[in-house]
Formats: sequence, C-alpha cells, structure tokens
Amino acid sequence: MSHEKSHTEVHFERTGDVATILFRSETGLNIFSSRVIGALGTIVERLATDARARFVVIRGEGKVFLAGADIAEMSRFSEDQGLAFATHGHNVFNALEALPQPTFAAMNGHAMGGGCEMALACDFRLLVAGAMIGQPEVRLGLIPGWGGTQRLPRTVGLGAAKRMLYSGEPISAEEALRIGLVDEIVPAAEQLDAVLRTWFDRLAPAAPTAITRIKRTLRARDEIGEFAKCFICSDAKEGLTAFQAKRPPTWAQWNCEPSE
Repeated sequence: MSHEKSHTEVHFERTGDVATILFRSETGLNIFSSRVIGALGTIVERLATDARARFVVIRGEGKVFLAGADIAEMSRFSEDQGLAFATHGHNVFNALEALPQPTFAAMNGHAMGGGCEMALACDFRLLVAGAMIGQPEVRLGLIPGWGGTQRLPRTVGLGAAKRMLYSGEPISAEEALRIGLVDEIVPAAEQLDAVLRTWFDRLAPAAPTAITRIKRTLRARDEIGEFAKCFICSDAKEGLTAFQAKRPPTWAQWNCEPSE
C-alpha cells in the first residue's frame, strides 16, 4: 500500500513470442489506481486473442514491483465506490488468470497488496532476493479486494494464508519460496531475463494449445471435456505421430480450434 498518488503507466511490448506488460512510474514507485487497473485490463483483453504471444510476462520498473493500491483514491470511497473498485479489479485479474498463455510475474522488488494479488493471478511467480511480498490491507482496516483472500489460500494453504492475511505482515523471498507463494528466487533484478528464458525453454516442448486446455481445466475442472477437445486440434495427432516417428513435434498456434 502506498500513500503516494499514482503516476504509474502501463506499457506493452512484444519481442518474438514473448509479450511483456511493464509498470513504470516517474516516481519509481508503481501503484494501482482505477486508471491503472483499467489500462491493464485493456492489454489483457488484447492478449486473450493474440496468437503471436506464447508467453506473457508482467514486470515492474523502479524501486518496487507494485506497492499496492492508491491510498489517496481509496480514502474518499463510499461503499458503492468500494464495490465498483473491487469489481473492476476482480474482472481484470480473472481475465489475467484466464489468458491462454502461461503468465509470469517477474517481480523486481516488493509486491504488496494489489501487486501480490496480481502475481497470484499469474501462473508462475519469480521474486528478486531481498524483496518482500504480502497483503497489508488489514493494517489499514481493509481486506484484499482483488481475489487475494481466494487465491492466496489456494496457493499456500489455509494456515499460511491466514497468518499473512490476519497480520498484514510481509514475508521475505525465502519464506515465500518455502510456502510456495513464489516459484523461484532470482539473485538480482538484472538476472530476471536469463531466469525467464530458462522457464520458456522448460515449457517450449509442450503444445501451447494443450497448456491452454490445462489452464481451462484447472479453473473449470472439466478435464473430460477438454481432453476430448484435444482431438479436434491437429496438435494431438502431430504429437502422437511425432512420438511414434521419434522426431520433435511441430505445434500449431495456441488458439487451435475446430473452426481453424
């Protein structure tokens, strides 16, 4: 959480098959406001149908990854405004979680409040050594409003989630790794690119459309239906044929559907 008014901008770029969403602020402190969450939502909506992007990375520039929500904005909220703010954030983070591509939160610094909640909506979380991550809302008389009370227990278990949510105390990168909140600690921010590349290489042998189906199944639990749909896409035939021929498969784009 931050007391500063948000000057954060959200930038988008694609290099090859990697799409990057970058939070940047002239103050060096990235903060969520209604405007910022809206800008993120616009980019996420575009990525949902972007067949050129195989991986999506969310990054911060400056002193922190994301310091949380705009305190100045929230201090004026009525109940109806709080409802609208929470609904907006939920919609955007749900759309982020539902993206067909594998998503990575590459956290260059502290991730607090909404920054932690956004990271939880990603598939994988990388955190730089020395950075802290947490949900401090309770210390402001608030609760997480963008899915934190739901995604955090699913990620780290109910007990660890309660300790973080009830106390509002941030935890270290080492503790976050121990409880499963992050997937890897990166020694320094300058090494995030190299570590991300190892993750991309690890996922490269997988059919992008199969990853998409797994993501759907993890959310909707329709494993039988999604398994059956594999056979309307060329990837299943290609993967099985390549295996039998002892050759590497050549995958279609991630959005392979029967109409294509």
